[in-house]
Amino acid sequence: MPLAAAQRRPVVIDEMTSAEDAQAFRELNEEWITLLFSMEDADRALLNDPAGRIQGVGGVVLIARLGEERVGCVAVLPTGNGVFELSKMAVSPAVRNRGLGRSLIMAAIDTARRLGAASLFLGSSTKLPAAVHLYESVGFAHVPAERIGPMPYERADVFMELQL
Repeated sequence: MPLAAAQRRPVVIDEMTSAEDAQAFRELNEEWITLLFSMEDADRALLNDPAGRIQGVGGVVLIARLGEERVGCVAVLPTGNGVFELSKMAVSPAVRNRGLGRSLIMAAIDTARRLGAASLFLGSSTKLPAAVHLYESVGFAHVPAERIGPMPYERADVFMELQL
């Protein structure tokens, strides 16, 4: 089904369950990362094995669909002591600015709560002002980098946290 026809359908967000979902997770993230930055080892590790590196350690990858098209994704990754990372959020350029990013974040927050998270953190970039604003709008607060701990991405220069 063409994306235009799929856009008339409601967005469905659910957990990654197939190789096609994992491929969409990788491709959606590679698209935005390579547009503005370059792929890093930490990116490759998660994107090439989300079943093992995220789901296998108690995390969840969420996939957003419009009809049959996979148009967005986000991961919730446990780091210990009730702290989870919000990671690898991506929305297809064809459906940006329609609230899908907010829907993904809210689904990720709900998922983190279900998994027993006390807080969520993320690393972002000043080169992604719309994303940073979106995180702020759902309650993430800026924190010093040292509060988050070592971030494996050179591009990360914005650090945020949400208490759940």
